[in-house]
Amino acid sequence: MSGGSYRSSSHDDNSFEVFLEGWLIRQEQFLNELVVAQDTFDDQESQENDMGDLISRVLAHYQEYYEEKSRMTHRNVFRAFSPTWFSPLERSFLWITGFNPGLIFNLVTDSVNNLSEHQVQRLNWLKHETKAEERSLTEEMAQIQESVASPPLADLARRVGMQLIYTDSINTEIEEVDGNIDQLKMALENVVTDADRLRTRTAERVVGLLNPLQSLKFLSAVGQLQLRVRMMGMEREAERQQQRNEHSNGW
Repeated sequence: MSGGSYRSSSHDDNSFEVFLEGWLIRQEQFLNELVVAQDTFDDQESQENDMGDLISRVLAHYQEYYEEKSRMTHRNVFRAFSPTWFSPLERSFLWITGFNPGLIFNLVTDSVNNLSEHQVQRLNWLKHETKAEERSLTEEMAQIQESVASPPLADLARRVGMQLIYTDSINTEIEEVDGNIDQLKMALENVVTDADRLRTRTAERVVGLLNPLQSLKFLSAVGQLQLRVRMMGMEREAERQQQRNEHSNGW
């Protein structure tokens, strides 16, 4: 592949960061709508229809994220494992390039306080099923890591991912890694796809078990957590940058 193609890949990868910034702005707007809908809830059928429409739009918003992420992952799966668009704090929460699906059940418990016994049973069954799939994917990921004798996968993602961004001379790096880079990329893409599918399917099934008002509370909790972690991560990075600047200036 020519150097021009890699520069194009870098441009495409940067486009995901641009997409994410716009997506997060819309995420905050949706969160505001969710909060207002909860505060003005009066149990009328017409309002339940409006809530159903809002819930559908929020789920479609998340689907848009995963579709764009899938395109980015296909272009450069190593960037997905070393996402520069997230702060270190945000990256500390990642499980196979995204949130751990089990977190969904903690958010339901924390945000919804009027679950019926039937709902609790169904949620517990779904939680057990989700945990089993999580373990399977974690084991699959471990096998991929073990298949890369040296360097470890995280280092590989950084080295090859950054090479794709900053230089045209990638062929030598690929040869040093293993010679099986295509197989590795395919394996990583597959596990990311399966993990994202588990994330979206679990969220949709949870919403399917909740009534409209409960769904609003749950989706609000999801949005609040995501935006809060992002803000905290950005604040920490700003503080660290300020400290580095002060240190470099001899303060």
